[in-house]
Order: sequence, then structure tokens, then C-alpha cells
Amino acid sequence: MLAKKYTISELEKKAVVIRKEIIKMLENAGSGHSAGPMGLADIFTAFYFDILRHNPKKPDWDERDYLILSNGHCVPVRYAAMAEAGYFDKKELSTLRKLGSRLQGHPERTRLAGLESTSGPLGCGLSQAIGIALALRLNKQHHRWVYVVMGDGELDEGNIWEAAMMAPRHGLHNIIGVIDRNNIQIDGPTESVMPLEDLKAKWEAFGWYVLETDGNNIESFIDTCAMARAIVEKPVMIIAHTIPGKGVDFMEYDFAWHGMPPNHEQAKEALHELRTLQGKIRSEHE
Repeated sequence: MLAKKYTISELEKKAVVIRKEIIKMLENAGSGHSAGPMGLADIFTAFYFDILRHNPKKPDWDERDYLILSNGHCVPVRYAAMAEAGYFDKKELSTLRKLGSRLQGHPERTRLAGLESTSGPLGCGLSQAIGIALALRLNKQHHRWVYVVMGDGELDEGNIWEAAMMAPRHGLHNIIGVIDRNNIQIDGPTESVMPLEDLKAKWEAFGWYVLETDGNNIESFIDTCAMARAIVEKPVMIIAHTIPGKGVDFMEYDFAWHGMPPNHEQAKEALHELRTLQGKIRSEHE
């Protein structure tokens, strides 16, 4: 089953819905990460409603593509996108981080059908994705793709760079990495904590074909993934430039929101901004 094709305008509206759900989930949980999930909403909308081969009614469909979330603390965006796509009832989103919930603060593969990996320690997702890509090639399933989303702060982890050497060594052109380049991590700006630039040159030096795109432009991200699938001689890494906290003015660009949820008043203000597209339209609740 291929994802139903939506117009870019329809996808943009879905991204707003997903952002609203993230805010509500985090407020209700009283803990969690805000900036990353909000910034990734456009990318996950593109994945679940345009790019991926997947079937919400059959999460283990053996023709599906794989989507690995390496920076697992951003999982609220994945839960919201999955619920919007029909993997489970949206009412369950209110159980985020609750005792016994399927929606834990980091994805747990065996708890929720449709999750492809468990993540906790940062830096593991690329290795997991490479293992899956190797298995698909051994099984001659060349039509299936493995996508892996990573945070830029996560690139401080050494095992990322071990994996970075592995994929070109085996010529894995069925893997596409996506770096959420939002320039923040929990302790501050990435370039102050542990400088990453020249990031494109680093990945090219490790043997990857590198593309850059605006990760908050859904059409651009979809087109970039299409370009990535056309590269057949080496693995591809997409550096997706995003705005942390995208859609809520007081969250945008502020690293303090990396690991902080909104309180009731902040959530109320954030939802107002999202309903009105930061004041560009009149809210239906005014």
C-alpha cells in the first residue's frame, strides 16, 4: 500500500494538526521534549502521508519501507503522525509517558505496532538502520527503503561515525539518512557545545552523497527524498535545516525548549498561535 497522495496545502494543514497534538500531549504528560518534535512535524508529515510505503492497518506489512527514529526523545511527533495516519485512535495520545502506556517517552518497538526500533541512548539509530538495509539487500528486496532520522546534537556520539563508515563500505544505496539540523541541543547551540561544521564535508569525506534541504518546507523535503532515491552508487545523507519549536513564536530557536514541556498557560498560547498561524488568520475560538 502506497500512501495516498495529498496536495502540498493538505500536507501543510496536517502538519499544523500534528503540532497541535504535540503541544497537548506534552502539556498533559508534564514532561518531554518540545523543540525537536515541533521542528520535525513537516518531515514526519511528508513521511507518513507521501514518502513511505506503509499500511496503518497492517503495520508489519512485508512490503513496507522502514523509518527509524534515532533521536528517540522526539517521538511525540511520530506518535502524532501515526495517530493521524490511522495506526491507533488519537485518544491514546493523551497517555504519553503514563505508566503502562504504549506511548513511552522513547519509542519501544514491542509496545506499539508500527515502531521499527527501540531507542534510548542516542547514536544507535544509524547502526540499526544499516543492519536492516543489509538484511533487505541479502533478501533481494531492492524496492524497499530504510530511512533514519537523527538529531544534529546526536552526532556528538562516536558510534554515529562508526556507522557512517559502515554503510559506504557495503555500498548501501537503500538507506537514506536525515539529520534534523536545528542547531540546538540540551546544553545550548550545537556550534558552542561541540561544533559540527563543515557538516556536509564531513559526511562526504565518509563516503556519503549529501543533499541539503529546508526541513520545514514539505514540498522541498519530498523532492529531496526523491532525489536521494535516485542515487544508486552510495548511501545518501540529507541535512534538513529546521527551526526548533517551529510554529510557536516563543519556542522557536530557543534551546531551553529542547527538553521542556509547556505548562497550561504556555500550551494555551501555543495552541492559539497554531490555530491562527501565528496571528495570520482569525481564530475560530475568538
